Amino acid sequence: MTTELTLLGWSLVLALVHVLLPAMLRTGETGVAYNASARDTDGPPIGVVTGRLMRAQKNLFETLPLFAAALLIAHVANRTGILTWWGAMMYFWARVIYLPLYALGVPYVRSLVWLVSLAGVILILVAILLPGA
Repeated sequence: MTTELTLLGWSLVLALVHVLLPAMLRTGETGVAYNASARDTDGPPIGVVTGRLMRAQKNLFETLPLFAAALLIAHVANRTGILTWWGAMMYFWARVIYLPLYALGVPYVRSLVWLVSLAGVILILVAILLPGA
């Protein structure tokens, strides 16, 4: 399996982390009984870190489908190479770094890290759309 597909697999593991972390914190805020209920009411206010993790999750889920689709297209079209390798590396590692930065409320650096992940997706798209690049 290629490095790019391995990083796609690890990105899915990272997505599970993005699902589980805010869920665990929210359960701590609401209690197991509320979490197991139909949640017909809003429950107690969402904590600061829980809210940050929920927003980080939403952010990941906005870009992960693009990353996955781009990598899969590159593989099917046999357009993998140095651009897709760097793109996958940039996306994955930036997303790993992004989560704690968001949880800690670090401004600016978090946005720069997000831009690195976006640049990774763009590199993969360049490999797909510009043969020989």
